[in-house]
Amino acid sequence: MTCQIELGDQAQAFSLAAEMLVGTPFRLHGRDPATGLDCVGVLSASLAAIGRNAPLPDTYTLRTRFIAGLQGMAHDCGLRPAGTAIQPGDVLFVRISSCQLHLLVAARNAMFVHAHAGLRRVILTGGPLFWPTIAHWRLAEPNQG
Repeated sequence: MTCQIELGDQAQAFSLAAEMLVGTPFRLHGRDPATGLDCVGVLSASLAAIGRNAPLPDTYTLRTRFIAGLQGMAHDCGLRPAGTAIQPGDVLFVRISSCQLHLLVAARNAMFVHAHAGLRRVILTGGPLFWPTIAHWRLAEPNQG
């Protein structure tokens, strides 16, 4: 399933693309909304919906303590470190337990989109988040390196 969104503001379009995935089934390593997504798949599908390449890994386990090359992967997806308050379209990388890492996309109204393994679907949840944030990224303009 491919859905191209054409809005002027890339962050707003990205956030909306993520929100449109709410209800999608959960599937570890899932990259297709038609068959299921994990948290990396939510990021990948949301980026694809706004016409961005998302060279993301699919060889990780559900439980892990470290992801090699994380900053490089974020950079390759057009994400840059965000030094300000969370805005819709931001991506947060959090540690939800000692051996589990997770990605979320900030949505409107202090909400977050993420693939919830326990609930077996992509959900919209309210903030503030109580998990420690490892990284906070924001979309770079398409012409920025």
